[in-house]
Amino acid sequence: MTIATGNVMLAFYGDDFTGSTDALEVTALAGLPTVLFTGVPSAEDLARFEGYPVVGIAGTARSQSPEWMEENLPACFEALAKLSPRIIQYKVCSTFDSSPRTGSIGKAIDIGSRFVAADWSPSIVGAPHLGRWLVFSNLFAAAGGTRYRIDRHPTMSRHPVTPMRESDLRLHLKEQTGRTILGIDLASLARGEAGAEREKARAERAVAFVDVADDASQREAGRLVWEGAGEGIFSASSSGLQYALVAHWRETGVLPPEAPTFPPAAAVDRLLVLSGSCSPVTAEQIAAAEAAGFAAVRLDVEAAVDAARQEGEVARIMDAATAAFATGKGVVVFAAKTVDDPAFVALKERAGTDASFSAAQDAIGRTLGLVAANAVPAFDLKRIVVAGGDTSGRVLETIPVLALEVAHPLGRGAPVCRCHGTEPGFDGLQVVLKGGQLGQPSLFVDALEGTARG
Repeated sequence: MTIATGNVMLAFYGDDFTGSTDALEVTALAGLPTVLFTGVPSAEDLARFEGYPVVGIAGTARSQSPEWMEENLPACFEALAKLSPRIIQYKVCSTFDSSPRTGSIGKAIDIGSRFVAADWSPSIVGAPHLGRWLVFSNLFAAAGGTRYRIDRHPTMSRHPVTPMRESDLRLHLKEQTGRTILGIDLASLARGEAGAEREKARAERAVAFVDVADDASQREAGRLVWEGAGEGIFSASSSGLQYALVAHWRETGVLPPEAPTFPPAAAVDRLLVLSGSCSPVTAEQIAAAEAAGFAAVRLDVEAAVDAARQEGEVARIMDAATAAFATGKGVVVFAAKTVDDPAFVALKERAGTDASFSAAQDAIGRTLGLVAANAVPAFDLKRIVVAGGDTSGRVLETIPVLALEVAHPLGRGAPVCRCHGTEPGFDGLQVVLKGGQLGQPSLFVDALEGTARG
């Protein structure tokens, strides 16, 4: 397979950076060479990765307005469409959190569908490997060993910007687009009627959610989409799409039944973790790191969002990291630990509006990006971890990195990636981009010690 016209199997735009590396991981670890660009690639950029059947662009649309999407997404989808992939994907978070004004998945579908001739748009969100299940178009997600309907999920129902208040994704998406929205449910998949349901979706030019709750429905969903792709379709899906396609490709012999073996990550001398996540999962990972001897440095969020104080705050963090690395190997810089953290609550109250709060979060991410830009050369770091989807995007936009490839498995949805950088010190840098809901409690410790994923 080559990157020439007609030979790219899947091309995707990720609506945040952690979700993008989640998608990158699935196809890469299945044995398909996959590259993830940090911006719209040029012809020269693509030439560096000739022969890759899966190509992605990491973005930040999840935190943006419909107006921003209209201005920025067409160039991304146009670049992907020029590769003539069988599927163009708008990769969304597996919790599908979005709203008409922030990270509108419906708006992305409206824009992306302009670049394909297909008459339907499938969506696969269920990913049992990640603790996500779609049943009769209702999304369920695991947290702390318990499965919740997404509108009752302890974190996603309280998301600071896009809380999920509806579990039926048909109803949730209806608030974001005027397109017809259908569901292809487990009963149809089990009875062999999914093909007829797909034709109904085509006749109505609909978005169609395809249920996935187990291995069998996952394989069938992959078959339904791949065989129904024709000369090209657009799909707003989580990495559930990648998991489903890989399952189908293995069943049909496109991929070998067993995934290739990737070497485990080696230990590093020191590790910096930058966290803008307010997820309890991340809070547990920070606690485990502290228990293992990591120094925890709280970011002054008030200073981070004040342009006049930002430089001084970066210098303060660097001084704290210098002192911590003098006696230890791990440093975690965090903005807040949960949505109940006093710093988070105070910032939310200060911002007043969702738009102002989003701008404040953006400033926090960029401050952490400046910390990364200074710390990597100052401490000769070989690996860093960034927690939080929006934060990861801001950090990767700040440091000189062109593209990412998976180097080692580490945590489900959070692999160790190798950077293709544009400056010494950043070319070859390893990064782990971790979504708020993903990763084992020991993830940060594992990233330092090189422990392989179980």
